[in-house]
Amino acid sequence: MEERISREDIVRLYNIEVTFFDDLASSGLIQTEVINNTTYLHYDQLSDFERFTNWHYDLEVNMAGLEIIHHLLQQIEELRGVKFELAN
Repeated sequence: MEERISREDIVRLYNIEVTFFDDLASSGLIQTEVINNTTYLHYDQLSDFERFTNWHYDLEVNMAGLEIIHHLLQQIEELRGVKFELAN
């Protein structure tokens, strides 16, 4: 079983623009892999991809906003980890 999905399949299935997918990848919000000139997204990245897609298309959050939200959520998770370590 393949553990990745092609960019073309994602664009078709989620009905998004290729440029949005490419912007997510170039900003580092998702990590892709290129094999034989085909760009793939690993399945473990799908939940992040879907979250960014929903924020962008449903809530009209632009790319800069997606980057900021992602960064803030990462900081919260890091702080939770520090808080948990201090409690033990």
